[in-house]
Amino acid sequence: MTANLEIRSIESASATEIYISATPGEAVSLHDQAREIFAGISDILRSRGASILQERVFSTLEATDTIRQARSEAYGDLNDGVAPSFLVAAEGSSGPIAGVQVHAICTENKPEVINLDQTGCGRMLCAPGCTLLTLSGISAPQAGNNTEQARIMMEKGESVLKQFGADFLSVPRTWMWLKDILSWYDEFNKVRNDFFTERGLIGAGTRQSMPASTGIGLGPDNGGHCAMDLIAIIEPADSTQYLQVTGKQHCALNYGSAFSRASKATTPAGQTVYVSGTASIDADGATTNIGDAAGQINATIENVRAVLAEMQADEKDLVQVIAYCKTTEVEEVFNSIKGNLDWPWITVICDICRHDLLFEIEATAMPR
Repeated sequence: MTANLEIRSIESASATEIYISATPGEAVSLHDQAREIFAGISDILRSRGASILQERVFSTLEATDTIRQARSEAYGDLNDGVAPSFLVAAEGSSGPIAGVQVHAICTENKPEVINLDQTGCGRMLCAPGCTLLTLSGISAPQAGNNTEQARIMMEKGESVLKQFGADFLSVPRTWMWLKDILSWYDEFNKVRNDFFTERGLIGAGTRQSMPASTGIGLGPDNGGHCAMDLIAIIEPADSTQYLQVTGKQHCALNYGSAFSRASKATTPAGQTVYVSGTASIDADGATTNIGDAAGQINATIENVRAVLAEMQADEKDLVQVIAYCKTTEVEEVFNSIKGNLDWPWITVICDICRHDLLFEIEATAMPR
């Protein structure tokens, strides 16, 4: 087996949450890389009697057909009909596949598939003390221009949440996958800000219950301008904690982005901390270390550490981490630094939300 499989699992009396970060190993063919990754994931899931809650694949567009075939062959009856989010990245040092993330669960109850437009789009899990919902790849590629697609994407997610008596106030974490992000990020932020204001997440008299979030320059493989993944906690209701200000970073809403720096939610095996996409940005919202990849990488790592500390989590609690590098040159610098950190990395090449940002990290942690 030449695939690299990082496994982090957290157990409670009633559930085990399993996080798998899979990246290609030695330079073999695309087909062999994909086959080995999904064979490895399949072996882990079967050996533990685990079911998938959420899954993401980061690769070039040209690789997706091969990856889908390899996944189908390896998973067999593990495939419940909910496709992973396929996110289109540039090719990095590992080749066409950047990596695969899986969040799985081992508990008495199996997740139930949620459908949207007669297609599996997510899963609902009822576990002791926690009812959790995941949605993957919510998009509206036929809806018109980019902002229209973004608005309908949000409305689609909301419509599924409402089926289960929930709304965006139940959502501790979103991922916003935005094709050509640099050409329309301000417009996307306006759509999200307006949507959250209308729903009472932000604005006068609200608690500013903004999900932790990533907004990054990866489009869905269906050709749409955007797609969304999310996690919602149905029960216990109103239990999510949100972090707006930490360390050198103040509230992102001050410069127009409606997301929290982090959130903490009850999940089946304990508490999960979701660290938003974090970059080299100061208290005033300005980019720091402009033109200096190593400076931005080190500042970003320190900003993530500050968030973890504020949320009573530690580096050893990290269960999934993505490093987003603007270019392969930035990835090269990052590779010279990341060996100092025992974090479960996947590295993805894509645009960050500003022209002068070279690097970003998002992370998930489960404090022991």
